[in-house]
Amino acid sequence: MPQAVLLDISGVLHEDGVPLPGAVDAVRYLQAASIALRFVTNTSRKTSAAVYAELLDMGFPVERQQIYTAPAAVKAYLQRHRLRPYLLIHDALVPEFDDLDLYDPNAVVLCDAERHFDYANLDTAFQLLVERDAPLLAVGTNRYFRSRGRLHLDAGPFVKALEYAADTQAVILGKPASGFFQAVLHDVGVDAVEALMVGDDAEADVAAAMAAGLQGCLVKTGKYRDGDESRAPGARVEDSLAKLVEAL
Repeated sequence: MPQAVLLDISGVLHEDGVPLPGAVDAVRYLQAASIALRFVTNTSRKTSAAVYAELLDMGFPVERQQIYTAPAAVKAYLQRHRLRPYLLIHDALVPEFDDLDLYDPNAVVLCDAERHFDYANLDTAFQLLVERDAPLLAVGTNRYFRSRGRLHLDAGPFVKALEYAADTQAVILGKPASGFFQAVLHDVGVDAVEALMVGDDAEADVAAAMAAGLQGCLVKTGKYRDGDESRAPGARVEDSLAKLVEAL
């Protein structure tokens, strides 16, 4: 049994707000075990407070301080470096940044902005990057996510577009950045080799965690697709979180 377990949320615990079979009991078991449990997500269509409330509503026994979101990591970075962001984000995420100074931006924050990924907004971000040498901060490089039974574009393709256009390199503050995993492990006081990351994204969740020194488990739920195992060589593979906990 690992000393710490990090769980991705969407696709591992639930799909479209419906708990996956056995997931609530699996989390309950892990909470009762003598291990550190953390919930880590790149989701940027809701605030960290909303993520917590939704998990409680679905019946998951979680504590607020156990949840780590990429947007919250972005906000902490902005505050630490005293940056004023141009926010290219989803409407539902706006409250996460309510208390920041947005006047005369000197940084670009890119999350899953959905309908705001239009030419005008992307061009404004581009101009800040090239004319003011503003840093590009992003939640992750995920290619797509799964919602309502279909795959949808995530923030990653737009991060890559701005990197290419502005000849810059984004600062990634969520998964797959090793710093994101290390920050979680620092909080719980567990070495990487004693921690297990469980996710449905072979690259951003599992392979990235393994590159950071953690153990990795790919579950065949959420956005998992046949053959994804090849994207995370050496990872453990289980049908679901419930099956993993049963095996543990």
